[in-house]
Amino acid sequence: MIRALAILGFCDCATLSSAPPTGTEEKPTNGDLAAMRRIGGKAEGLIVWSSSRNGNHDLFTMKTDGSEVKAITTGDNVDWFPRFSPDGGKILFCRSKKGWVSERDANISNKWDLFTVHPDGTDLVKVLDDATWGSWIGPDEVIFVRDGKILTTKLGSGKERDLLDSANVASLNGAELQQPELSPDGRYIAITLRGALRETGIWSLEKKTWTKTGLGCQINWAPDGKSIYWMNPTGNGGSEVYRMPIEEGAAPAKTPTDDEIRFMDMPGRRSHEYFPQLSRDGRWLVWGITQRGHDHDTADYEIYLWEVGTPPETGAARLTFHSANDRWPDIFIPGAAAAPAASEAVQSGGDEDDKAPVTRSHTRKGHK
Repeated sequence: MIRALAILGFCDCATLSSAPPTGTEEKPTNGDLAAMRRIGGKAEGLIVWSSSRNGNHDLFTMKTDGSEVKAITTGDNVDWFPRFSPDGGKILFCRSKKGWVSERDANISNKWDLFTVHPDGTDLVKVLDDATWGSWIGPDEVIFVRDGKILTTKLGSGKERDLLDSANVASLNGAELQQPELSPDGRYIAITLRGALRETGIWSLEKKTWTKTGLGCQINWAPDGKSIYWMNPTGNGGSEVYRMPIEEGAAPAKTPTDDEIRFMDMPGRRSHEYFPQLSRDGRWLVWGITQRGHDHDTADYEIYLWEVGTPPETGAARLTFHSANDRWPDIFIPGAAAAPAASEAVQSGGDEDDKAPVTRSHTRKGHK
């Protein structure tokens, strides 16, 4: 196994019980402003993220050059884990049922609901009760977690399909299932486990088997489905983003070294990183970095953007400058499209009435 994956205690979301600070605005340097224009202006996209700057947490949007920052939700609840729909027309997110709730309670389903909202803040709709960790797997279909299970549903259909119940899989031992991400070909789910187990891995929907890929957290698929990326407990600031090839739902036969799979580790003092999310074309990475603290929903994380493959010193830009908590960004690039999937469907493994294929949309059209 990769040496770094043996470190325990990483990505422990045992956050503080009090609400995060609203913080204060900071002034970017001339160098920061130049990087925002040069790098973010090239991306020409939109970013959504969760910030405590107005209270518990609201959703904000900004252009990829850091301009036009706008709150699109308001209120005393906690809004977090926003995800753009495939066409960019809606944002799916998790909202607390009442007031401040910490991310350490992310898997207590009766504390959360899933909502959608347009990127301009209009048409706020509750779409699922008692649900967390929602992500899009098609134009109107989502994957989510409720009561130890991973499910999918077509929004508005009233029908849900079970994909995995950790209590019914001996190798999972009833572990908490966090951030389930369906592979582009619909055959696998990448999952972070917490509770009874602390690891990341891949569940095969066809074989009904679990493959551990390591420790760390926040595992996700690269857009072409040929690799995974996740947060690893190594690096300049105590965490960094790794990326590893995947073959038929498993790591390659020859275990890669740390250097071979190191993906992003910012130099300098601010380098404690979390919340990585690639754009659908794989060209851009958006994520959060803090220089002190660890708590996901209280520490002073700032949002960064990187043009994948370029040197971090010249190809990454800090986009937010506020001492509040900024976390869980997503990025939408108009016209960007992922590589085509190897196949379009697999059996879901649900009940007999739910044997329809799991499918996933890949193309993002122009932003609405």
